[in-house]
Amino acid sequence: MVATDPTWINGVTLDAQELRRVDQLLVMHNGTAMGGRAGVVPGGNGLGVSIAGSTITVGAGTAWVYQSGQGMYRAALASGATATLTAAHATLARIDLVYLRVWDNAVDASGLNKADAVYLAGTASSTPVAPVPAGTQIYIPLATISVPASGGGSPSVSTTVRPITVAPGGILPLQTAAPTSPYTGQFYDNGNDLLRYNGSTWETYQKKESVGFTTVSVGTGYTQGDSSTNGNLNGPLRYRKITDRGVDFIEWAGGATRVSGAQTTNVLSTALAAGLRPAYRASFVVPRNGVAINGVSNTNSVIHSLKVDFNQDGTVALFSQDAGPPSSVEALWFTVAGCRYPLT
Repeated sequence: MVATDPTWINGVTLDAQELRRVDQLLVMHNGTAMGGRAGVVPGGNGLGVSIAGSTITVGAGTAWVYQSGQGMYRAALASGATATLTAAHATLARIDLVYLRVWDNAVDASGLNKADAVYLAGTASSTPVAPVPAGTQIYIPLATISVPASGGGSPSVSTTVRPITVAPGGILPLQTAAPTSPYTGQFYDNGNDLLRYNGSTWETYQKKESVGFTTVSVGTGYTQGDSSTNGNLNGPLRYRKITDRGVDFIEWAGGATRVSGAQTTNVLSTALAAGLRPAYRASFVVPRNGVAINGVSNTNSVIHSLKVDFNQDGTVALFSQDAGPPSSVEALWFTVAGCRYPLT
């Protein structure tokens, strides 16, 4: 069996490499047993990169820098650093790189032992790409700078190349791609949703949504609801697509008034799009106008049940018991407020 030196034991001396390997306990893994995820600590715009004129500024901040076989380096810039942008090419664009480098003489034979921000100009080209630091360098990228040809505008900074790291079990924010080699129960934020790895796939978890309604057009013989006369003041017929506990639903609101003609097979002017239709017919009992029962006095305010069917072919049909008035006026007004059906 292989022995190792644990920390916090009297008389045990650890060298720098051993300490860096132990520090891997403090950050999220990178998919390997002895690895750690390098990156800037999120929040506070640590190690932020900006440009004004030809002056590049890197703000103060902290980061973890990983080197295979060496472990995690802790690096902190207590104050900002600056560099001067290389002049633009006369006709071609260029992409430059700003990165945080750890100089470790025992590893890279640089003759230095420090950490600092480095600016590396790229090569002007019709298809420019960011440069890659040469040699055995211990570093993480902080930003790229797109430099147009001379007279083509101002340089712009992008931090999409910057890795982010968090403590073990933390949630990685604003990731454009899922973390590699995930563990069961790992979370990450893709900028819109919170996702969890269940051991085989990434599942999207519920979030607070703000989804507006889309108004639909009604068919012949119907008038949209509004706030003054039609649809019992429920507003127009409208829907929105929401996600609840990982399932997509269509939620309805609003009402309409039947103004003429016999009942039709579709309250809407056209069928709903395929992505809005239920997998199975969705039936609801909804409010409708009050009417009198034939032959029974003082019943002109009786509310009769009205069924609405949301069909798999995208039509919305009304059905009600014929009580009192002729079937041709079976519903004067109705509302679908609160109707909600799953798409699966």
